[in-house]
Formats: sequence, C-alpha cells, structure tokens
Amino acid sequence: MPAYQRICFVFLFIACLLVPQAWAGPSHAKNLTYTVVAELPHDPQAFTQGLLLDGGYLYESTGLFGRSSLRRVVPATGRVEAKVDLDPQYFGEGLALWGDKLIQITWRNHVAFVYDKASLRRLKVLTLDGEGWGLASTPLGLVLSDGSNLLTWRNPETMAAMGSAAVTDEGRPVANLNELEWAEGRILANVWHEDRIAVLYPAGGQVEAWIDCSGLRARVGQLPGESDLNGLAYDAKARLLYVTGKLWPKIFVIRVEGLGQP
Repeated sequence: MPAYQRICFVFLFIACLLVPQAWAGPSHAKNLTYTVVAELPHDPQAFTQGLLLDGGYLYESTGLFGRSSLRRVVPATGRVEAKVDLDPQYFGEGLALWGDKLIQITWRNHVAFVYDKASLRRLKVLTLDGEGWGLASTPLGLVLSDGSNLLTWRNPETMAAMGSAAVTDEGRPVANLNELEWAEGRILANVWHEDRIAVLYPAGGQVEAWIDCSGLRARVGQLPGESDLNGLAYDAKARLLYVTGKLWPKIFVIRVEGLGQP
C-alpha cells in the first residue's frame, strides 16, 4: 500500500476513535429505492461469491468445492471469455481488483490467490487468517468479511489485518456479512440468506441504509436452495450497480437513488 494511503487509513481510524459520532452516521437507517435499468444474462451454474466491473468486463469468483473458478465475462451476453478453475479442495469466495491484479479469497482454505488481470495467470498465493467471505477494494486498502458482523481492513500486498469495524444497525450487530463492494464512499454488503444490501459507513461500521432486493429475486423465478443474493459490482462512472446471486440466471443493473448522500 502506498505511503499516502497508509497515512489516510491511520487518520481515518484515529478520527473514528476520537470523535465516533462524526463517523457513526444517522440513528435510523434509510431504505433506498432503485430503478432497474437492464437485465443481463448470467450463467445459472455460477455459484457467485465475488463480482466486480473493470474495463468493460465483469470479473467473477464462483464457489463450491470442485466448481470454484475465476472468470472474465462479457456483460451484455454473459459469455465467459476466460476462466481459471480452482483445484477441487478450494472453495472460491470474494474477489477484488488492486492495480492490475485480481485477488481471490477462499472460504476455509486460509489462502488468497493473486492473478494478473489481463491473462488471469496466477502470480502468487498469500496466507489468509480466518475465513474469507467477501472482499472489496477501497481507497484505503482491501476490506474483508468473514461471515460475522466484523469487517477487517487488509494490506493488499500481504492480506495482513490492519484494523476492523463492527457493523451494527442502531446498535444491533449485523451478522452474516458476505459479498462486498465499494460505491460512492460507502461499503455495500450482501447479508447471507437475506434479500437486502446493507450500505455502511466505512469507519464506524454503522448501517446508513438498506436496499431491498426482494423484487429482483421475484424476477428470476424458482431457484435451487442456497441461491442467495450475492454479487455486487459498481460502475462509478455511470453510477450503476450490477446485482446478481448464486445460481441466478440474470444480472440486474440498477440505479440506486441517494446512494452515498447523507
């Protein structure tokens, strides 16, 4: 991590400790509305664990033992342009882009894989302490979820923990945090087994708002078990959010009203 980002990160957490109310956000979480802009095809066999958008492509991490992979996908058609299968003992989870490298974490294997984005060639393997669920790139480093209500900030070069934030909604812990994304200065988090997305303040961890995606699930019809909402990719230029789920046949492109606004 560059020196200026380390400085910003340290300042952010010191400020949070000294003046917590300045970072805590409102006392009551809002419900954000959205408009569906497009419906895109998605491989219904993809157990989506991580999703991101870069250079006109979607990059996707899929899970399950014996079926985990890293993919580069053409959004408009759903065509998998390139794919790397993980060895059967690995369960793929969250995915993040850092510079020209993709970082894919695993569930209980205690490793993270680093790939060259252009070729999807694996460059190295990093040690990961604890479980890996969701992962996102932020201006302050990587942020990781482990299925609890705790988010940890990670050094992108080593995956070492640098700090943490406990996620709460009006003082109540929000557990089962899964796939993560950075959007408009906020962390977006899927909640396992729920059809809603939490919008979080990055330092204090308080839920600022919720995005109810039950209407999107209703559009995909009957799904197999464990087909949870799980897959978030943000187009910062167009201010559009790509949303899908495990084994969903569609990716929804939505415009969320008021995202990132106090």
